[in-house]
Amino acid sequence: MSTLDTSPWGRSTAGTAQPGTAAPGTVPADAVPTGAPAAAAPVEPSLPGQRRPAHGAGPARAATRGGRLYALDGLRLLAALSVLVFHYMARGGSASKAWGQQSRSVLPGIEPLADYGWLGVEFFFIISGFVICMSCWGRTPGQFFRSRLTRLYPAYWVAIGLIVVLQEIFPVVVTRRMSLHDILLNLTMLHEPLGVAHVDGVFWTLWVEMRFYLIFALVVRLGVTYRSTAVFCGLWTVGSVLTQVSHNVLLDNLLVPKYSAYFIAGIGFYLIHRFGHHALSWGIVGISWLIAQERVIAETDRFGKMINAPLSGTVGATVITVCFVVMAGVALGWFSRLNWRWLTTAGALTYPLYLTHEHLGHLVIYGLRDQFPPGVVLAVTTVAMLLLAWLVHRLAERPLARAMKRALEKPLPPSV
Repeated sequence: MSTLDTSPWGRSTAGTAQPGTAAPGTVPADAVPTGAPAAAAPVEPSLPGQRRPAHGAGPARAATRGGRLYALDGLRLLAALSVLVFHYMARGGSASKAWGQQSRSVLPGIEPLADYGWLGVEFFFIISGFVICMSCWGRTPGQFFRSRLTRLYPAYWVAIGLIVVLQEIFPVVVTRRMSLHDILLNLTMLHEPLGVAHVDGVFWTLWVEMRFYLIFALVVRLGVTYRSTAVFCGLWTVGSVLTQVSHNVLLDNLLVPKYSAYFIAGIGFYLIHRFGHHALSWGIVGISWLIAQERVIAETDRFGKMINAPLSGTVGATVITVCFVVMAGVALGWFSRLNWRWLTTAGALTYPLYLTHEHLGHLVIYGLRDQFPPGVVLAVTTVAMLLLAWLVHRLAERPLARAMKRALEKPLPPSV
């Protein structure tokens, strides 16, 4: 499963900028931006760049304390926990080995929740589109490049180190051994296209996120405006559909048609948040929702076969629809009163939690399964993984991100 912001998995989130004014906020080295960098809104007569949104729509309603959308922090953690429950209680494989029985039979009462927990990844992708679009507004390509590297890699490197070391010490759930070469290649986050196995299966989403960043960098290079972003969404949508029809392997790997609708929808929601209601913005969201319905029905069938359970495509499509409605609420400011400061911490834990929860959580389950009832084991394991995520964030991710940012900000050598 990810990202994870991842990605959408790290701390969040959008500031609220009125059209025609500079968007407040800067991006800490160790976090996903809490506000769009200062940049004037686009002025395009036929688009919403020079008019204020109607009362109650878009940024006018997105009043948040300190310019932060706290709701996105909570939603990210909720999505991560849903993936965690799926990997602990429904996934099978190493989860069943950790429990000593089929994971779906351990707590039958939570099967309906656990069986569809994988949809948290799709929700992550929607959030990622929103957050990346917001964080890129007014940024240079260099700033975008540095912010993505410092956001993705520090926690990822630490997670790989922890997983490799602890699996070596406790080879009881995952017994396969990876070569040093494959482990080092995992550190680049480029191992998947080279055919190298993941240190942890959840890392597959990071390559999806990476490709999103790479193609969105084109918009950053051209200048992020309403017009350029809307054109990008249209071209990516059409390109994804044509890729599905043509079965072109290169385009499939570049455009990620299986998941592109979720990222595009997130971008559309941010345009609504920043500029208010506009037919084009809602059109981007609506078309993405229609494509996502088709995608998720196919994915539901695939996951049903994976876990040997009769999953319903209707339920999967309904869950995705709820995710779209919730993100519409974020864009329109429905959750502006959810400004609890603890949500900031929740958002900070999301990415390291996602990276470390699967294999390391299975080790905890294995160690506790004969000592306590399954419900207690699940609760203790979840709390333990949240605590580990907090430690990774505070003791490793933040200082590494600061050091990495300083290194990347040094001037490049003069060209010859």
